[in-house]
Amino acid sequence: MENRKYDAVIFDLDGTLLNTLGDLTAGVNYAMDQFGFPHRTIDEVERFIGNGVKVLIDLSVPAGTDEKTAADCLAVYKEYYSTHLDVYTKPYEGIRELLVSLKEAGMKTAVVSNKYDSATKHLAKLHFDGLLGFALGERADIKRKPAPDALFYAMEQIGAKKAIYVGDSEVDVKIARNAGMECIGVSWGFRGRARLAEEGADFIIDKPEELLPIVL
Repeated sequence: MENRKYDAVIFDLDGTLLNTLGDLTAGVNYAMDQFGFPHRTIDEVERFIGNGVKVLIDLSVPAGTDEKTAADCLAVYKEYYSTHLDVYTKPYEGIRELLVSLKEAGMKTAVVSNKYDSATKHLAKLHFDGLLGFALGERADIKRKPAPDALFYAMEQIGAKKAIYVGDSEVDVKIARNAGMECIGVSWGFRGRARLAEEGADFIIDKPEELLPIVL
């Protein structure tokens, strides 16, 4: 362990560890229904993900929607999603095995997500209980990605000194850069290999097991 380049691996959640797209799309369209707005396609929701739930809803409501209506729509979405966040959601193939391997190797792990904190913690515990050292979502008292604050906070919680960040989007590459960390981009998520390369990810992997030789 002493000779390793990193002592911790910190992951994004949506599009990295979990495929949450089905439940996110269902939640968005439930909220749209309550206000008589047109549905969004799964491809549209995929593009809107990554910058937190407020941005997701602001992009999902029709152009020109007033702020109060958008805020009301956000509240409806959050209430619905809080009880329907795990209908279709599941880990990507090979993720549990990856986390088990990291734990067995003594590597510290955490999640830092722009998904709101209660949902992040719930899903992390539900799917990866005992396999992650800490999970942090969007909180009012910590600047969200791409500001580096959440990464630094997570490192402090798990006692890490040299971490690498793993994610699927341009926001993930940016938070790693802002924190002075290297970033592993995962091509199976919501943006794809080309976008990650364009953003300057230090590594890009196509399967979870490809992470192990980078960090161990």
